[in-house]
Amino acid sequence: MKLSADEAPQYLLIKAQLQEKIQNGSLKCGDKLPSERELCAIFNTTRVTIRESLAQLESSGAIYRSERRGWFVTPERLWLDPTQNTNFHKLCLEQGRQPKTVLLDGKVITVPLEAMEPLKLQSFEQIYLLTRLRFADDRPVCYCENHCLPARVPELLRHDLNGSLTEVYEAHFNLIYTSMHLSFYPTAMPAQAAQALGVTVGRPALLLQRLNYDQHGRILDYDVEYWRHDSLRIEVDTL
Repeated sequence: MKLSADEAPQYLLIKAQLQEKIQNGSLKCGDKLPSERELCAIFNTTRVTIRESLAQLESSGAIYRSERRGWFVTPERLWLDPTQNTNFHKLCLEQGRQPKTVLLDGKVITVPLEAMEPLKLQSFEQIYLLTRLRFADDRPVCYCENHCLPARVPELLRHDLNGSLTEVYEAHFNLIYTSMHLSFYPTAMPAQAAQALGVTVGRPALLLQRLNYDQHGRILDYDVEYWRHDSLRIEVDTL
């Protein structure tokens, strides 16, 4: 049974009012919400109530919190069609967004257990592990771990990896992504990804795992991506 306005908790009423402002365009994508203190004054309530309202809106993907900056209306999600051959930078530009990728770390490691089977490697074989952070319009949206094969891309770490890995592969190794095996499912944000994205550990995330193949049908690399739950949607047309 639907509660009347008199019966509904105040945090839900405040949530509904803020959501209506977002839906009718009074608050637009990227707009900053008033501070929590200002919201307390506007709605004549406590900070506990305001934070519960904001948490509800965040869970639904309507708003997000930026560390030390406040609350903002969430931009439109990027949409991904896994059947199309594309990359993050191209995807953003096609949808009117400005992409950026930052290399957090790049090193040679022994292949981790979870990457052995996809990459068809044995224990103690080595790979390049790149950890990178992807931005859309200066908002961090994806933490990515690229597991790359030294035999396919020797001396990879000598190159500038603050950008499209697809373009590095093509320009320096004559390798082109042509197909992939993709799996995706909701999960909880792990510590390393949460820290990079500026979100709380355990918040909802979308996990994408990609095994990529080149133009010769050979395994090229294996990617593990953690996306903010409000930043991506996946759409596929079937014939």
